[in-house]
Amino acid sequence: MNSDIFDVLILGGGPAGLTASIYTSRANLKTLVISGQPSGGQLMLTTDVENYPGFPDGILGPELIETFRKQSLKFNTEFKDENVVSVSGSKDKKFIVKTDSGNTYEGRTLIIATGATAKWLELPSEQRLRGKGVSACATCDGFFFKGKNVAVVGGGDTAMEEALFLTKFSPKVYVLMRGSQDKMKASKYMYAKASANEKIVFHFNTEILDVLGGEFVEGVKVVNNLTNETYVMEDVKGLFLAIGHKPNTEFLEGFVTLGKLGYIQVSDNTKTSKEGVFVAGDVSDYKYRQAITASGLGCMAALDAEKFLSEHDK
Repeated sequence: MNSDIFDVLILGGGPAGLTASIYTSRANLKTLVISGQPSGGQLMLTTDVENYPGFPDGILGPELIETFRKQSLKFNTEFKDENVVSVSGSKDKKFIVKTDSGNTYEGRTLIIATGATAKWLELPSEQRLRGKGVSACATCDGFFFKGKNVAVVGGGDTAMEEALFLTKFSPKVYVLMRGSQDKMKASKYMYAKASANEKIVFHFNTEILDVLGGEFVEGVKVVNNLTNETYVMEDVKGLFLAIGHKPNTEFLEGFVTLGKLGYIQVSDNTKTSKEGVFVAGDVSDYKYRQAITASGLGCMAALDAEKFLSEHDK
């Protein structure tokens, strides 16, 4: 066998891809992780992670990624911090991955763990304060706003779920929607549930102009898009974006079947529409989107890839 051909090519350097690499490398499968640039996924934008098992005092997101990577390197995983631009091939002709560095890699199996990217407002102040009071995951970061008023941007079911979750910690949760009440995207049930919570206050026809604060969020400047009135919500100390996620699958169109909202369609947990190609993490999971679930799926994809190789080596 060509020594330049890897047993497993893993696309993505977040919890899913790194967990998969620990399993495949430990099984003595020649493994390459093409981890992206920058690598690490959503955890690289997170400060304290307190809900990942094994770290009772919490751990910084980038530090957790580094811990995963060190463990993977222990088993001789190879890494390339490059971005994938195209994927082709099949189980019979090997899988070919090309990157933005002009490099080409070949593998007998493929695990896609490229994740999903949260949609942002793209305000300079919002980007500057990401991880410093601006978040796209209430489940991940809500605890840090105990006793503080926060705001959620969005009008769908996810926004309602985020707002309801945040009421466990925050005395007041503002829901900011750029549309009117009659244009709510949320289901009637979720909207009614959120409306019934006395801690949740809706601001319709409201858009954020600026996120205020130096080292941490200290308020938001908003505008009513009907009256053009601008005002500052000084008591907002945390801002949560709930306007959707976009799976990182653009380079996969025509290679594997994409399902709902562009996420990879799977069968039997990690199998894609193409034999020898497996998937793990947020690139197929539009529901949970947690580091621990991504890691679990990474384990599953690795075991499926290992089984696939053992069956085809017979």
